[in-house]
Amino acid sequence: MNNYTQYQNAQTQSRATAYDEGLRAYMIQVYNFMGLALALSGLVAWFTASTPALMQAIYGTPLSWVVMLAPLGFVLFMSFRLQKLSYGAAQLTFWLFAAVMGLSLSWIFMVYTGASVARVFFITASVFGAMSLYGYTTKRDLTGIGSFLFMGLIGIIIASLVNLFLKSTGLQFAISVIGVLIFVGLTAYDTQRIKQVYFQISRDGSMLGKAAIMGALSLYLDFINLFIHLLQFMGDRR
Repeated sequence: MNNYTQYQNAQTQSRATAYDEGLRAYMIQVYNFMGLALALSGLVAWFTASTPALMQAIYGTPLSWVVMLAPLGFVLFMSFRLQKLSYGAAQLTFWLFAAVMGLSLSWIFMVYTGASVARVFFITASVFGAMSLYGYTTKRDLTGIGSFLFMGLIGIIIASLVNLFLKSTGLQFAISVIGVLIFVGLTAYDTQRIKQVYFQISRDGSMLGKAAIMGALSLYLDFINLFIHLLQFMGDRR
């Protein structure tokens, strides 16, 4: 009987170790996808801002609306069609999204100084890293907080649309501050949710790759939005 109990304990420990190793590999894949996407977006944004003819072609014509709305189209497409895409097609769509997102972010280099962009980027990376680590390690269930933050996100989207017409600097400042708080919280929530997704599909190897891409997309959007909101009240304008 004692030998059987020891055998069960050994099996349980072996499964736990395998799960932990699999989770770490999965999360590394998620962060690698996210990091490479950020690098691609940054390079595209910098190259576009450094090419006056390209900036004129985008922001001097109605093409600017296409560039601004295209990332949203990619996000919706990936959200609803990912399951039907092959792993290769999902990756290609993700990289195309990152490149188009870079185009839509090129205005940053024209509005803010390079030094302040770099400073805010590193601040964003530090805050994001801390909150993602918290989301990964905490035992607290963040589901309720996530629902509250999502409602807040809808609120700032509506407020941002209203401010397109009001052009209120005070409202814009409030949106930026609230936006920072929301995306700080969403970073922790999304990290925990990505762990939970792994737990649900860890036995289906065919789904892990595409799940990692969607996880990277969520964290990428958290990082970019946090960066933009911080830049709006911490960045030095040209």
